[in-house]
Amino acid sequence: MANKTRVRERDPEAEASDTRLYEPKQYEYVVEELDRAAHGRIVVHAVDRPWDVHRQGIAKRYLSPHEPELRDTATHQWEVSLQRASKRSGEHRHQGGPVMFVLEGVGHSVIDGVRHDWEAGDLVMLPLAAGGIEHQHFNHDPEHPAKWIAVAYRPFAKNAGSEITELEPSPAGITSGR
Repeated sequence: MANKTRVRERDPEAEASDTRLYEPKQYEYVVEELDRAAHGRIVVHAVDRPWDVHRQGIAKRYLSPHEPELRDTATHQWEVSLQRASKRSGEHRHQGGPVMFVLEGVGHSVIDGVRHDWEAGDLVMLPLAAGGIEHQHFNHDPEHPAKWIAVAYRPFAKNAGSEITELEPSPAGITSGR
C-alpha cells in the first residue's frame, strides 16, 4: 500500500477580505477555567471566612461565584455555605435545586406548605419547580443553633431561572435601618 496524504483545499470564501479570525471570549473563559481547576486553591479555611448576616439568616460562604476573594479556588461552579439558625431562617421562594446537609440540631422545613422534620445527619433536598418553591427552615432548640451546609450548583440554578423572592426575613438577619 502506498502512503496517502490528505490535502485540504482552502475555501475561497475564507480568504475573502471581509472575513475575520473568530476567537470569542468564551474560549478564553474555558482556558481560564481549566487553569483554575488545575492550579486553584484546594482548601478554604473556616478561619478565613466571615459570618455574613443577611436578611435570610447567618451564613459563612466557602464557595461562591459572587465572592471576589474566592476566585482563586479550584472551582467556582458551586455555592457552598455553612448556615446557622437559632430560631428560623427567612422565608423565600426560588426555583429549587439546592441541598442541605444538617450538621447539628433538630428542626423542620416547610416546603410549599408541607412540613418536613429533620435532625443532624439528614439531607434535605429542595425540589426543582418552574414557578419556584416557598420554603423556610426552623430550629426546635433556640439554646442550640441548628447548623447545615447548603450546596447549590450555580449553572443549574442559573439555567433554572435563578430568581429569589424574599417573603419574610429571618429574625437574625433583621438589623436597624433595613
